Amino acid sequence: MSTLAVAKKDFQDALRSKALWGLSVVFILLSLLIAYVFAEFTAMMEVEEQTAQGLAYFLASQIGLFVSITAIVIAYKAIAGERESGSIKILLSLPHTRQDVLLGKVLGRSATLAVPTLIGLVAGAALGSVLMGEFAIVSLSALLVMSLLFVVTYISIMVGISALAGSTSRASMLTIGFFLVFEILWSVVSIGIVWLTNGLSLPTEFPNWVYLVNQVPPSAAFTTGLTALMPGDIAGVGTPDFEAFYATPWVGVAMLAFWLVVPLAIGYWRFSTADL
Repeated sequence: MSTLAVAKKDFQDALRSKALWGLSVVFILLSLLIAYVFAEFTAMMEVEEQTAQGLAYFLASQIGLFVSITAIVIAYKAIAGERESGSIKILLSLPHTRQDVLLGKVLGRSATLAVPTLIGLVAGAALGSVLMGEFAIVSLSALLVMSLLFVVTYISIMVGISALAGSTSRASMLTIGFFLVFEILWSVVSIGIVWLTNGLSLPTEFPNWVYLVNQVPPSAAFTTGLTALMPGDIAGVGTPDFEAFYATPWVGVAMLAFWLVVPLAIGYWRFSTADL
């Protein structure tokens, strides 16, 4: 109950963020625009197969950027801000353990981000389905499920970093650094790994294990994991054309599970031993 009490208060506090609502409005409007453009494009091109499934992938294309940026905005101060202001001592003077506080922050901020994410996706899916005259409940349900997992995962990462940092300035640098490395620059990192392992030169054909390396960014894992839940196949999306234990879209789900647990566990370890 202590965890839920912290989550409820945190949810209410996070809803006061003007930046959150600004980003949410942009996301919802963009979802509607994407759905409209997709429906009009498929009608113009006379695409008759898998249009609703394609709509789900089209809507998913904006999830990575919105969730990652918004998670940073609403979660980087989750623990660090409380410690810096001293309010963490008041919070812990109540019948809450540090674990309750950490998990409550994850649940509260996840709920805060999940609301506009689901509203935007449902609105976009509804508009697109009406315009196309087709509604694929399985594909759109898969999108909602994976989006919720992605939201909780990214919030977990940011709260874990916030717990690890100890101050808001350090938390902001670490969360932005995480975003830059794993969401913006990871393709360069991936190529660099190949370059190093190939004797400081790039091969004519990249090795198969690059597929696994490319799943490391949470947003990439989200897209790949979405493929695992989608029924059937769609052009340009699917499993890799080689055999390996990781040559499956389920590796995306596994990678999200890693990001969901490990950063938060490290943050909890640091937070549980910190002198407040």
